[in-house]
Amino acid sequence: MTDSSPPPLTKAEKAEIARQERLAREAAALRANLRRRKQQSRARADTAGDEAVPAPAGTTNSGS
Repeated sequence: MTDSSPPPLTKAEKAEIARQERLAREAAALRANLRRRKQQSRARADTAGDEAVPAPAGTTNSGS
């Protein structure tokens, strides 16, 4: 039998693979963060009920 392994990757190909993996990890982390923030927001809304929720510190309601 002959060895049918693929040819070795160049540095540029390895760098591109590493970049794609990094981007995939970053996208997964962003999705997880968004999911967590939505859950926190829903939990706050559930605990607040019909009460008025004060605006976070540092925000204004000036409308401009």
